[in-house]
Amino acid sequence: MQSIKMAPVTPRTAQILAERAAQMRAVATRSEALLWARLRAGQLSVPFRRQVVVGRFIVDFMAPSARLVVEVDGGCHVLRSRADERRDRKLRRAGYRVLRLKAELVEQNIEQAVGLVRAALAEKPP
Repeated sequence: MQSIKMAPVTPRTAQILAERAAQMRAVATRSEALLWARLRAGQLSVPFRRQVVVGRFIVDFMAPSARLVVEVDGGCHVLRSRADERRDRKLRRAGYRVLRLKAELVEQNIEQAVGLVRAALAEKPP
């Protein structure tokens, strides 16, 4: 799959997104903190970053070298499934693979959640 650049953002929008991402890094949800403890410092053989600006989006976690985005979905995502689908399509068109994990899974079975991330990393990009 050929990657397509995301639509450019204005400098002001980029600044707002960067500030918001920094705020989100400072105040992680419980499920994000649990998963980050397992993804950080190359524990899965690839470096991850968290709360990263990609185009007009802030993604929860990203392994840039694998072009993998990992999103942890809490309860509010039930009401925004269509918006999440559009966002995932745009990220995929830009060359990223997207893995969505339910916050409940991360909190109740971190080993399974990490296993899903490992499996996604092992998959060959299209």
